[in-house]
Amino acid sequence: MEIRPIVSTLLRSKVSLILIGLQIALTLAIVCNALFIISQRFASMGRPSGMDEANTFTVSSSGFGQHFDIASVTQGDLAMLRSLPGVKAVTPAISIPLSDSGWSEALSLSADQKTPTAPTAIYFVDEYGLDAFGTTLIAGRNFKPEEITRRAPRSTQWPTETIITRALAQKLFGDANAVGKQVYIDVKGAPINIIGVVDHLQMPWPHGVSRSADPTIVDYSILMPQVLSFGNRGGYLVRSEPGRRDELMKTVETKLGESNRGRIIEDMDSVAHIRALAYGQDRAMALILGGVIVALLAITALGIVGMASFWVGQRTKQIGTRRALGATRLDIVSYFLTENFLMTTIGLALGVVLTYALNLWLMSNYHSPQLPWFYVPVGVVCLWTLGQLAVLGPAKRASRVPPAVATRSV
Repeated sequence: MEIRPIVSTLLRSKVSLILIGLQIALTLAIVCNALFIISQRFASMGRPSGMDEANTFTVSSSGFGQHFDIASVTQGDLAMLRSLPGVKAVTPAISIPLSDSGWSEALSLSADQKTPTAPTAIYFVDEYGLDAFGTTLIAGRNFKPEEITRRAPRSTQWPTETIITRALAQKLFGDANAVGKQVYIDVKGAPINIIGVVDHLQMPWPHGVSRSADPTIVDYSILMPQVLSFGNRGGYLVRSEPGRRDELMKTVETKLGESNRGRIIEDMDSVAHIRALAYGQDRAMALILGGVIVALLAITALGIVGMASFWVGQRTKQIGTRRALGATRLDIVSYFLTENFLMTTIGLALGVVLTYALNLWLMSNYHSPQLPWFYVPVGVVCLWTLGQLAVLGPAKRASRVPPAVATRSV
């Protein structure tokens, strides 16, 4: 089939060509970038927190009255909670991964370093912290009971030992063994010895503490052997035996209330629910963008169908003449498919440029990563296919125009 007559016909319908071309171009640009954003959101939601989420929950309380002593209450609570049937481990905790509230600092490798090497989240725990979080120690050792201290209000003193995550160890020391090395939180203070490395322990903030293209930043966390409380408010992280979390949540709430009437039991929540809340906006964005993609593809397909149907109606006599001159139904279908292919290709060529332009704008304004190369060719193939499928119905209808139509107006 000759292309030149088809191109000539398209050029005689410049407005239609421009409108459909722009629609296809915008669809490609938006669909490719939206799909990339959705994939990023699902990747974020799938990141491991480093915890035994299914069997862990948090509980906090606030004391009132002049004689409420948070230190002695905490000691009694820990002894009571650890004695309950079904409890696997308990640790004092003011924050946990994905809770969106916590303590962060910057780490340096030397006392005279002007720019910190990496940010980090800090979790204050006792010797049962690793078991309560459910994270895996992959190098070094756990804290010893004699290393646990209570941090005084407004204190600036840090422990001399810490446990860090593998991602943070990689950031600080590369492939070298981090155990035995030192870091500084306060460059004017004493160095802190790294005694262990855990596999994963995500920050309290789902997307990290700074805008960075490095996806591992959300795993920059350290554990400190300190018990920390804010005034008369304290919290605990409780890990149950498999399948007993909900049962224990009710028991713990009752026991804490009975053990001390001078406080209010406040927040109690499962880690699984905390994760669901943390990624609620990501899920909502993925759903909204998914709806936008479906709507754009549907509108583009309907636009192609409408334009092709209009052209079929306008060219009925021409189609009848071609049929009278010997054109087969397959020739008519091929003509419209080829015409739509050329029109779609023009739109997709512009769409490729718009796709990367939109990605550059997202990178500069929202710190989005660069769009992987394969999104564009996959998007082009999908829209080519969509265009051919959309025009197939009107093309088949055109192929059924009888040759006699060419003589009716003569």
